[in-house]
Amino acid sequence: MRLQTDPTVIYALGEAFDGNIRKRDLRIKNPYNTYVYKGLPPTPIAMPGRAAIHAAVNPVESDALYFVAKGNGSHQFSATYREHRCAVIEYQLKNKSPRRYRSQCRKYPRCAACRR
Repeated sequence: MRLQTDPTVIYALGEAFDGNIRKRDLRIKNPYNTYVYKGLPPTPIAMPGRAAIHAAVNPVESDALYFVAKGNGSHQFSATYREHRCAVIEYQLKNKSPRRYRSQCRKYPRCAACRR
């Protein structure tokens, strides 16, 4: 299973990252791109702080497999892919891309973000 985390793609893009990840970005050939390459990137992509190290050493019990940035410095964690897609609709598409938002809501009409 590939890790498929957006932060590794952002790291791979470097200065070319403009704040939005596009499908073409997920396909770039770069060893840091965890959508293309299996396993961890060849080196760390950031210097973790004390809180991150503490969290890694003392993980919270959870069934969450997915996360999405809320845009306010925090994250939404989800246990299923469906929950994750709803979080992406809510926090990444709703206010940025109305057309994609409506398209995704047709696929996931039960998402709370789509019922508002």
